[in-house]
Parts: sequence; C-alpha cells; structure tokens
Amino acid sequence: MEIGPKIKQLRLKLGLTQGELADRCELSKGFISLLERDLTSPSIATLTDILECLGTDLTAFFSEKGQQKLVFTENDMSVKEGEGSAVKWLVPSAQKNRMEPILVELAPGAQTEEQDPHEGEEFGYVLQGQVLVALGDKRVKARKGESFCFEPTAPHFLANAGKAVCRVLWVATPPSF
Repeated sequence: MEIGPKIKQLRLKLGLTQGELADRCELSKGFISLLERDLTSPSIATLTDILECLGTDLTAFFSEKGQQKLVFTENDMSVKEGEGSAVKWLVPSAQKNRMEPILVELAPGAQTEEQDPHEGEEFGYVLQGQVLVALGDKRVKARKGESFCFEPTAPHFLANAGKAVCRVLWVATPPSF
C-alpha cells in the first residue's frame, strides 16, 4: 500500500501545509515531503504520531472501507464461457454488493442457465440483437435499445431470439450469478 499519497490526501483535507504538519509532529518538512512521495517509510511510532496529528489512527488509516474502486478495466473482469454463451462479470467481487452487473453474450439459439426464483429485481438492456426474456410461463422479446425489468418470482432465463449474436447488460439484485 502506498501510504504517502494517502497521508498527503489527509493533510490537504485538513488544509495543512507540509511545514505545518511537520511542526505538529516535530518532524522536518523534508521528511514529510519524502514520505508523501513514498521515498521514505516512517517507523510505526512516527506513523502513529503523524496520523494522530491528522485526526485518525492506524486502524482507520489502513481500513479498506472507503477505498472504493470506481473504475474497472478489462483486467478486473472475469468471463465464464459455455455452449454458445459468455457471461462477463463487470465488477469484481460484485457478489458482496447489493447488485451484480454482467454482460451476457448469446449465440443464435443459446440461452443462459435457468435461475431459480429469488428476492430482488432483474434489469437488462439489449445492446445488440434480440433476446427472449423468460419468467415462469411468460416469454417476451426485447430488441436492441430496449430494456426489461422484473421481480424474479419464478424460474427465469434469457435466450437468443434472433439469427445473430445478442449482447445484454444484465443487472441482478441481490447478486445471484
């Protein structure tokens, strides 16, 4: 973990200069500068003193809470491929979140695995092609540019209803994929 930028962020949040923080901690301005650029590492005692001057402690400073990642790249995503289908998890560890967005790609005639009924909601947006949305005995087609939303009170799945590949952004709450 790079602690320097995080210390700098806390210092700036409090409106302190490097010199002011250094004075409060009885350190040199040069040491604070090197620390914020991760060019030096403090002892635990020194880090504890700095964090105390910044109004926090070691536990809060190293807590992952608040370290929410905002943007995910292709390297963060994972894909499960099946017969004529691919499911891409767009947010890693989304199972721990309240919703789980996936990208579903289906070849003509392919379908997703049938999901059992569960609490929550399902939402989808058709990016390409057309998809058959199946909820219990009900079957409805959605085409490119259309969306669907339902409560999953019955077994449900998606199937490619066209002659070309279809792609659907599908979001489930709570996560179930």
